[in-house]
Amino acid sequence: KKILKKKKCKSCVIVTLQNLVYFNPPPLSISIYHSPKERMLRQIIKNSLITQNNGGIGKFVFNKNYRNVNNYVNSFSKICQTSKSNKIKINDFRKTVCINNSNIIKRNMIVINNFSVMNNFMSDIDKKRNIAIIAHVDHGKTTLVDQILQQTDSVKEIQDRVMDSQALEKERGITITSKATSLTYKDYKLNVVDSPGHSDFGGEVERILSMVDGVVLLVDATEGPMTQTKFVLSKALSRGLKPVVVLNKMDRETIRVDEVETEIFDLFCQLNATDEQLDYRTVYASAKSGWAVLDMEKEKKNVYDLLDTIIETIPPPSVEEGDFKMLVTNISSDQFFGRILIGKILSGKIKPGDKYKSISCDGKKKEINTITKLIGRTGLTDIHLDSAEAGDIIGIAGFSDTTVTDTVCSMNNEVPIESDPIDPPVLSMLFGVNTSPIAGREGSLVTSAHLKTRLEKEINQNVTLQLSKSKESDAFEIKGRGILQLGILIENMRREGFELQISPPRVVFKAGKNGKLLEPLEEVIIDVDTEFSGLIIEKLTKRGGELVEVTDTEDRSRIIIHSPSRALIGLMSELNTETRGTATVNHSFHSYVNHMGPLDMGRSGIIISMEGGNATSYAIKSIENRGILFIKPGDEVYPGMIVGECNRGGDVVVNPVRSKQLTNFRAAQKDDFVKLSPPRIVSLEDAMAYIQEDELVEVTPTKVRMRKVILDANERSRKSRQKKQ
Repeated sequence: KKILKKKKCKSCVIVTLQNLVYFNPPPLSISIYHSPKERMLRQIIKNSLITQNNGGIGKFVFNKNYRNVNNYVNSFSKICQTSKSNKIKINDFRKTVCINNSNIIKRNMIVINNFSVMNNFMSDIDKKRNIAIIAHVDHGKTTLVDQILQQTDSVKEIQDRVMDSQALEKERGITITSKATSLTYKDYKLNVVDSPGHSDFGGEVERILSMVDGVVLLVDATEGPMTQTKFVLSKALSRGLKPVVVLNKMDRETIRVDEVETEIFDLFCQLNATDEQLDYRTVYASAKSGWAVLDMEKEKKNVYDLLDTIIETIPPPSVEEGDFKMLVTNISSDQFFGRILIGKILSGKIKPGDKYKSISCDGKKKEINTITKLIGRTGLTDIHLDSAEAGDIIGIAGFSDTTVTDTVCSMNNEVPIESDPIDPPVLSMLFGVNTSPIAGREGSLVTSAHLKTRLEKEINQNVTLQLSKSKESDAFEIKGRGILQLGILIENMRREGFELQISPPRVVFKAGKNGKLLEPLEEVIIDVDTEFSGLIIEKLTKRGGELVEVTDTEDRSRIIIHSPSRALIGLMSELNTETRGTATVNHSFHSYVNHMGPLDMGRSGIIISMEGGNATSYAIKSIENRGILFIKPGDEVYPGMIVGECNRGGDVVVNPVRSKQLTNFRAAQKDDFVKLSPPRIVSLEDAMAYIQEDELVEVTPTKVRMRKVILDANERSRKSRQKKQ
């Protein structure tokens, strides 16, 4: 007699076998197959008869060298009938005899079809799916997540863009930071990560891909694949993730389904996708209307087809055996628990109260602490967990110095989890203490110590940024992906009460193998009305761009150009003016090329204030015919401040605070009213792209001003003459 006993486990029921099976010899192996596609899910350990199953309908296959097949069938039947849990049901049995003709070996095989197992007998890991939703900006990622959460009853109140929690995200309508949540659908737990779509925040996408096992690639059915689509898809395919393609905005009249599907497949081939990745499924959706279907002829009422496709296509989380180990991929904060480390558990289990350590990516021990809280997320609600295991995406509280790319693990582990390198930054800026004549009047955080502490905090949370001390006093150099990313950082700082001044963005160069200077090249996609296509091509080719492709669709043109990164600084504002706001520009990093030398950026001259005080309508009326002004009556100005753009080449110095001289004579009534042209409102990003090497942007909680580095006009003239000599 042989007794087989499976111990109690949270993920399965108790199964006790006594005096039922006589193995002589024992079975060689047992394999579980998924019946619909005959896809093997896992290899089962030897000498085990019953194990965790993937659930639903499947089949057990017994391969063994044993003569009396009927004894096995009868014994297995008794097990199912007498099991204490009574959770196993077998509908029918079939016996087959397989003959391997090549080796002339006869083998008895029992195939038990339609083997069904209840949910509580199935492995937790098989009931989980970790996915990321990736796409180009404004292709509908966050809207789709809204519909998924609402239709699975994961949120109580219906809101627009519920995942965009930051104030700037709601104001600008873009996703800035990646966010993870979870939902339950058909007894499956889906961990969903919403990622940014703008190329400046591509580092967020690169980080979160290490937490997931598949991606939902969202593509606009009219626009097709764009620059960020190519970027995020290349990162997902390189990690071996399984994709599901969703054609969104299918309710529009301008959709190009066949053309876009061909473009997507060509993009997969161009990015060297594997045969398995090329065998993706396509779902047609309208996130705004709340439906997603596999067949456009089907009734369109919910997104369940998409969720079913995710469950069938995306594999369960990939985990490892061993003690607890987790790679930190994101950081958030809590007012009660402090720093929260977010990541996917690669192996083992964790519970509050136990001690764990963190090690850096190079293997150095950073700190040892006790886990104070485990935090999960369902819908929009944070929940405190008693424990978590491999495959879960969780937040950990209790560590103070651990940051992104570090590994949190058990005490006996010494090997960190390898993190993939991210693309390098392409722009740098200097952040310094505000030195204008009116500094300190509008902000509360004005010292270099405040500035350094805030920038170091940002660097710990965002690994795509790099911080270094500048040669200039009280200034720090920040390197990032683009103007928008740096602009978001500055905007958050000014809302926190900071006053600072920033230099114009500079492209990050690097040395090549032969000592040659290399600069970043970007792929630019511009959608514009056909009548302006020639103007755009001419402007970009003058800036060193190389035309790649032009595609005309009715009255719109798509222009693809490879251009140096520094040629794109300030381009958007110029194109908006010259194309009457019809141009849409998207760009992403392409490669490093040899330095192209000086470029013709073509900026007009500027209007500079020579006096300080409040601008008057009398003075503005006399100088507005010289160009476009950035100020209005009553605005405070100071010497060296840029107050407008000149309509001719060269800088002009004016006095915008001059007032009308008072006399004893009564003025005519018509002189009391002055009609002025409205000023140009300069945003933070516009000002950052507008200034040149000898200029700065002054940023305060209430104002954004542009100024010269040297405020005195005579000193500027002296420096200019010395430079020419």
